[in-house]
Amino acid sequence: MEETEKKGPRNGNLVFAINGEKFELTNIDPSTTLLEFLRSHTRFKSPKLGCGEGGCGACVVLLSKHDPILDQVEDFTVSSCLTLLCSLNGCSITTSEGLGNSKDGFHPIHERFAGFHASQCGFCTPGMCMSLFSALTNAEKTHGPEPLTGFSKLTVSEAERAIAGNLCRCTGYRPIADACKSFAADVDLEDLGINSFWRKGEPKEVKLKRLPSYYPKDRVTKFPEFLKGRSTLKMKINLENFSWYIPTNLEELRSLFNSNVADDVQIKLVVGSTGMGYYKELEHYDRYIDLRYVPELSMIRRNEKEIIIGAAVTISRVIVFLKENDTGNSSSDGKQVFLKIANHMEKIASGFIRNSGSIGGNLVMAQRKHFPSDITTILIAVSSTVSIMTGHKHETLTLEEFLARPPIHTRSVLLSIQVPLLDRKINGNGGSGSKLAFETYRASPRPLGNALPYLNAAFLVNVSHANGVIVNDIRLVFGAYGTKHSIRARKVEDYLSGKRLSANVLYEAVKLVKGAVIPEFGTSYAAYRSSLAVSFLFQFLSPFVNFGSAICGGLSDELVGHLPKDSSTNCNEISTGQLVNSAVLSSAKQEVQSGREYYPVGEPTTKSGSAIQASGEAVYVDDIPSPPNCLHGAFIYSTKPLAHVRGVEIKSYTQLNGVAAVISYKDIPEGGENVGSKTIFGVEPLFADDLTRCAGEPIALVVAETQKSANIAANSAVINYDTENLDPPILTVEEAVKRSSFFEVPPFLYPEKVGDFSKGMAEADHKILCSEIKLGSQNHFYMETQTALAVPDEDNCMVVYSSIQVPEYAQIVIAKCLGLPQHNVRVITRRVGGGFGGKAIRAMPVATACALAAHKLRRPVRTYLNRKTDMIITGGRHPMKITYSVGFKSNGKVTALHLDILIDAGIGADISPVMPLNVLGSLKKYNWGALSFDIKVCKTNRSSKTAMRGPGEVQGSFIAETIVENVASILLMEVDSVRNINLHTFESLNVFYGGSAGEAPEYTLGEIWDKLGASSCMVQRIKTIEQFNQRNRWHKRGISRVPIVHQLIVRPTPGRVSILWDGSIVVEVGGIELGQGLWTKVKQMTAYALSSIGCDGTENLLEKVRVIQSDSLSLVQGGFTSGSTTSESSCEAVRLCCNILVERLGPLKSKLQEQMGAVNWNALILQAHFEAVNLAVNSYYVPDLNSMQYLNYGAAVSEVEIDILTGETKIMQSDIMYDCGQSMNPAVDLGQIEGAFVQGIGFFMLEEYLTDADGLTISDSTWTYKIPTIDTIPKQLNVEVWNSGHNKKRVLSSKASGEPPLLLAVSVHCATRAAIKEARKQLKSWSRIDGPDSAFQLDVPAIMPVVKNLCGLDIVERYLESLLTD
Repeated sequence: MEETEKKGPRNGNLVFAINGEKFELTNIDPSTTLLEFLRSHTRFKSPKLGCGEGGCGACVVLLSKHDPILDQVEDFTVSSCLTLLCSLNGCSITTSEGLGNSKDGFHPIHERFAGFHASQCGFCTPGMCMSLFSALTNAEKTHGPEPLTGFSKLTVSEAERAIAGNLCRCTGYRPIADACKSFAADVDLEDLGINSFWRKGEPKEVKLKRLPSYYPKDRVTKFPEFLKGRSTLKMKINLENFSWYIPTNLEELRSLFNSNVADDVQIKLVVGSTGMGYYKELEHYDRYIDLRYVPELSMIRRNEKEIIIGAAVTISRVIVFLKENDTGNSSSDGKQVFLKIANHMEKIASGFIRNSGSIGGNLVMAQRKHFPSDITTILIAVSSTVSIMTGHKHETLTLEEFLARPPIHTRSVLLSIQVPLLDRKINGNGGSGSKLAFETYRASPRPLGNALPYLNAAFLVNVSHANGVIVNDIRLVFGAYGTKHSIRARKVEDYLSGKRLSANVLYEAVKLVKGAVIPEFGTSYAAYRSSLAVSFLFQFLSPFVNFGSAICGGLSDELVGHLPKDSSTNCNEISTGQLVNSAVLSSAKQEVQSGREYYPVGEPTTKSGSAIQASGEAVYVDDIPSPPNCLHGAFIYSTKPLAHVRGVEIKSYTQLNGVAAVISYKDIPEGGENVGSKTIFGVEPLFADDLTRCAGEPIALVVAETQKSANIAANSAVINYDTENLDPPILTVEEAVKRSSFFEVPPFLYPEKVGDFSKGMAEADHKILCSEIKLGSQNHFYMETQTALAVPDEDNCMVVYSSIQVPEYAQIVIAKCLGLPQHNVRVITRRVGGGFGGKAIRAMPVATACALAAHKLRRPVRTYLNRKTDMIITGGRHPMKITYSVGFKSNGKVTALHLDILIDAGIGADISPVMPLNVLGSLKKYNWGALSFDIKVCKTNRSSKTAMRGPGEVQGSFIAETIVENVASILLMEVDSVRNINLHTFESLNVFYGGSAGEAPEYTLGEIWDKLGASSCMVQRIKTIEQFNQRNRWHKRGISRVPIVHQLIVRPTPGRVSILWDGSIVVEVGGIELGQGLWTKVKQMTAYALSSIGCDGTENLLEKVRVIQSDSLSLVQGGFTSGSTTSESSCEAVRLCCNILVERLGPLKSKLQEQMGAVNWNALILQAHFEAVNLAVNSYYVPDLNSMQYLNYGAAVSEVEIDILTGETKIMQSDIMYDCGQSMNPAVDLGQIEGAFVQGIGFFMLEEYLTDADGLTISDSTWTYKIPTIDTIPKQLNVEVWNSGHNKKRVLSSKASGEPPLLLAVSVHCATRAAIKEARKQLKSWSRIDGPDSAFQLDVPAIMPVVKNLCGLDIVERYLESLLTD
């Protein structure tokens, strides 16, 4: 079987289609990506730039190609940020706008995403929609049974996996999974969560009727007829200034490398260009050669001996070929090998990368640049070879030989990879009675891929059975562990060959492996990676050894049948590099209560704008079309923590095409100030002056004709530093203490101590003294990076469009920087693509830098930070060092706690002085008896730390749980009992929280605690977990229940409501829509408050309300959108406006009633306009001092399972109960609860924030920073939005939901600790150590190496030693 392309015409322009529209280009830079073209040259803005690395899915589009021979269309997703435009000749591209829109009607995908509340900030949603659409499209091409009307051929598991490569920072994925699953043929509609289509308990027939119709046969995007007759094959695409060649045979390819081409001509070989996502190429290429249409490179074929894979074949095509094609003369064992290779390849990158990335490109990156490849590892294990062409010379090498050579020359071409059809012989060894076993392994932060592994491995063994299992031959390959290339462990192979497997042989083999797999110096987690190699070899070989009971795996079914009877038991406990259980999610359950007392407030209405977010029509700052003569900016930032800046050099402007200027502090106009941000605690400079004070501090802004040119120029910058006569930088809190480097905390913000610490310690039966906790940072990783557009206006004015949570302060800072009155500066914010606190203070310098450049150059200037720059300059969450001493009774009751807390604030004050209050606010959730503390906010030479969802509160909650866990450990008590005995009574709550505690009926934590324990079946599950841990040697489970008490503050907020002639309503509020549903709640409140006029037609007022963008000159005193309470304060501001409007309309309504009887809303408003009633009202809601602070309560139970051989943690189930008061919108609040919880999982379990020795952030990309994905959230997530009834002092009795639930994610961390504790008990028993387990601390985040280290890096050796000793 062969797959090849046919030849066609030899020249022509670049022609392609986008959403059915024809584009024909004669001049385009070949380095232009599809995403650049879409966003700069078309009106289609739904594909977003989230990372530029192919790591987030925000830019995913559908690519369609027509096969003229078969008259078939191939459809697949690609990452448009990596796809080169010139590679799309003859192709059709579909974006989310092409599926449907507000004008022509939405696609059912858009409608279901909106209806299942699957879009919050909405920035990632179009990419999600396209990933799902591609899966639906391709499912219809399969030969499965026809589904019921309205559904597709997708299964639930396939629907979930469709978006496995897409990142979302807002929702927590559960509602997105529901939207996807709603299309699956095998979905049970009862399993789907809260939605706007049906109510819980309604019959299936009603649900089917209300679900937006989906008819798969009605293909939305037909392949354009004008492309069908046009072949993609031209020897050269005619571009005026550039060269893009498409050879169609090897001779043409050779001719492009001929001797007439100068040696200094830079040539780029192109297939999918996905390598640009990892290696950010900045080089200029003179000649691009597209390899996809050379038959020898583009086909897969087989003969009697091998499968020959052309180097340009995509990884996805290889997977399909290996899965679907009969592998000829290969034995049944051999067929299993190819299936396992395919399964492993599915964990490489994500689908939209595999669809365009080639297998040859992967190997060349590994050979030339030492890319940590999985493919090299698995192909070496099966004795693969490669064919290379250099000029007229062809040669064939083993893959090992190829990797060991010097980097392949740019004019040499990898032609193909040959994979032998395996029989039972490996290296000529093995007879007719032998069997093959093959397995691949990878340990990575994400089970489904889209993450580089800590280590990968592939093992192939030939064994025979004679008085046990004899190894005839074996190949052991390891890779990606901190070595240049994948390697074979030859000493281990030699040792095992010919051996009869036993515990002793296995013990010697794992010792040899540990010596063979040694990462190079400087590799992170080196000991962990070596330990993984031992674990993987043990997992592979242990089924062959009769331990009496053993794990099973790595074997074909036939081989298991040939093993000694006892050695194939306990098969379900196998761990093959990722925990078993292939389903992405199992189920979820939501319990919400909606009330009609304040209708439509309290209804789970669909989030405002969610459908246009899904279709890509929602306009974010970077979607605003560039004004004429617009320039683009990119920051040059410091890489040193403290140094004089003697100069900044970039390549000459002639070398860097389009660079207009480099803006620095020297360009600030007379009368202006070098200020980039401000808070009540002071200001920070926009640019470093002659002294840079931290790595990541902006030094200048390069301004160029395009964003790409600006980025290239900024990357090329060379900063001349000088550290002479400077003290060493302060890079730790300890050094800050030594040098007394602190920020002052105003007395009114410093928390008050509780009780007498000395007395409490005297009452204690036990004490823990001077125990330490350290907490690192967390990056915001909003999907939309920092962005702004500044447009000079008449009369020395400036209009700035900014993605910011606080436009008012940006206006103040910009005016101050430019030396202008504030009324000359207008800051406009419509929506923000995720903020989480990072777009409050840290967005100000971005907007200000654009405004300064625009002011100086008198041209519009915009910027959209690349992901790396964004992650480096925005600071993140505050790291801390905590030292505590605690006294407690023998029953677990704490009597006294003292804390010494050092908070790393970085170089600027930002909001750091409020951190002590925030930390203590959540830490006080337990009754500590007496509480004293000394908290210092340290000023260091690191980037300024800033607000990050739950700033200080998440750390405080973790500190509290760590202390309780330690107390329980000392007392050998169940930690849940210690938590329970230290929960507050209402009396103690009043002591710790004062007036914030409210009235006794408002304290719901005790009731929540007990009810959650019952609803989550915690007692029964504890027993089940105990039984599981007794039965399972290599997997352990733990469970934990934690409470939260979260203190919130309501701030003043403005509002304006205007009623237009036709009865429609325009609302402005100070709060910014970040995805938290603020606009939705405001619309509901407006409709509710105005409906009190009592007219006909007010029942549909919600549809008449529009909330419009924030404008700092239109609505002043907008304040901060932060702290979770801006939604409720905005709603109250609107209610005040509406009450005045109702009061004004009342007399007119009464008069009309007397004249007409019933009064219609539209008629009333029309008459009000005629009678000059003022129908526009401003208000400024200022909360009462006695009610501006209040407490929120919640609890969570989480259960996890750890693989103690790899350290992987799987969250089996999380149950959450959260007090929302009387929810204004249960669907919105539910989304906030789930999203915050999953973001908390990221902090506690996944997101490793690393810096170099100078404090520069090095976790600066999707490659190095791993937020949660759909495969890392709880397998079962149950949430109850607890309606605690009437809270008189709250806005319509509601409570906030944005930040507090994040704190509940500590339950996952605590459950992981419980599981590790069980593993350590087992390890002690193997080592024959008596007595209680030594205390241990589980770091944050509890990533795989951390968990494995605590379970024992030598756990396999200890186990085998215990067997041998016995």
